[in-house]
Amino acid sequence: MQEQLTLVLTLDSKIMFFKKIFNKKTVFAATAMAALLISGCKKDFLQKDPTGSIGPTIIFSTTKNALTAINGMHRYMYSQWHSNQAAGGQSGNMIYTEVLGDDFVMTGAANGWFNSEYKWNSHRNETASILLFNYGFYYALIGNANEIIANIDAAEGPQEEKDFIKGQALTYRAWSYYQMVQLFGKRYVKGGDNSSMGMSLVLEKTEGAVPRNTVEETYDQINKDLDAAIELFKTATPRPNVSHLNSNVAKGIKARVALTQQNYDIAAAMAKEARQGYTLMTAAQYLNNFVDVNNPEWIWGIEHREDQPLYFYSFYAYVGNFSSTNTRGNPKAINSLLYDKISATDIRKKLWDPTAKEAGFPVASGGVRQPYMTRKFTLPNPGNSNGDLMFMRAAEMYLIEAEALARTAGREAEAKQVLFDLVKTRDAAYTLSTNTGAALIEEILVQRRVELWAEGFRFYDLKRLNLPLDRNGSNHNATLADVMSVPAGDKRWEFLIPRSELNRTLGVVVQNPL
Repeated sequence: MQEQLTLVLTLDSKIMFFKKIFNKKTVFAATAMAALLISGCKKDFLQKDPTGSIGPTIIFSTTKNALTAINGMHRYMYSQWHSNQAAGGQSGNMIYTEVLGDDFVMTGAANGWFNSEYKWNSHRNETASILLFNYGFYYALIGNANEIIANIDAAEGPQEEKDFIKGQALTYRAWSYYQMVQLFGKRYVKGGDNSSMGMSLVLEKTEGAVPRNTVEETYDQINKDLDAAIELFKTATPRPNVSHLNSNVAKGIKARVALTQQNYDIAAAMAKEARQGYTLMTAAQYLNNFVDVNNPEWIWGIEHREDQPLYFYSFYAYVGNFSSTNTRGNPKAINSLLYDKISATDIRKKLWDPTAKEAGFPVASGGVRQPYMTRKFTLPNPGNSNGDLMFMRAAEMYLIEAEALARTAGREAEAKQVLFDLVKTRDAAYTLSTNTGAALIEEILVQRRVELWAEGFRFYDLKRLNLPLDRNGSNHNATLADVMSVPAGDKRWEFLIPRSELNRTLGVVVQNPL
């Protein structure tokens, strides 16, 4: 999938397709924001070349035209990949990485979606769709970011618009590589040996297969891109809405990367800067407020358009009150052990029903009730699966800052204050923590698990913290989950490279340990 991925426009139908084109130029759709993106990873699924397409010389002739390329990337974040119902853009990754964890509980088999992932089977199967999606989706974004980065400087238009477009492309590329290296590479260890295989760094049009770079090299490129983007955003035009990337988003990603690399001073500083200008939800705002772009905490997300229905590849077709076969038979629940850690005075405790009998608790029409099921992602109109989707919010930045400070010598008092500033908005009875050392870090991590439940972080967190998977003693059904524990550092924490990529590159790209 490292071939140059291209975005083309069929002028007759106005439908765009991401296509694998090897040794060909990339072309972008002129009406990217309004079109439906469909991804393909096998040649038998590819459409023939369209009768008309718009090439780089036109799309990058002006900054106004070039904005459509960025808009196409935004649309791709919530578009279906390869006709795979469970791969609705970034929402697919969010669900995948939650079902692989311990805090997100599947309560039934329902129609089978995500069952294999829950059992820790798919990401260790070379031909599984989870691998094809997570590999192809991010490389598609990278391929299009590369075209923007290579061509935008020559476009006609204000410099601040060029900076805005290029800054977003660099941020997308950095974020995509960061997402991938956490899945396909080994855990990063500061001061350790990070010379194991990371991702193939494809930064421009490439004539042949590119071998995998090291984990260290991959992170170096991620940071290089983010630093360049942050610098460009200083002079860039303001973004029109939360779907676009800006300085706050780039700094938020930089904070995530620094936390993963155990660069805690950088993580704390970037997280604090990323959340500037955003306010935390009040307790009154907290319930039924995770599906709306007007949430004051949202730093980055997708404002969903009603004329672009998502149907059954929506995030909310699997998590929430939209009535799908999956939500009706498999309402998602929180780990009962984690639920028990939530204070009785905490508004977040109301996001789940431990009894499965709470009157008025939102349930998908015709669906079953299960203990500890969630209402976090309640759609105001459950008749369809449309809903805004968040990728970053201010609460996460508070948690990154608090954790990073707690892990930095001499800064525990600051960590406690940042944690207090967040948790007090959720729990009026919360007082400044008296914990220190490992106990304070554990308190912050528990708050992180509760606050970011089902938002796509748990697998990544377990891996970066070098923690084992442990579903024992909770409400995980051993028959349904199959795998109840995985030791820290086990080879199963690395996704396999898709077999199609190994075959295509004739061994240039090599597999992770089987």
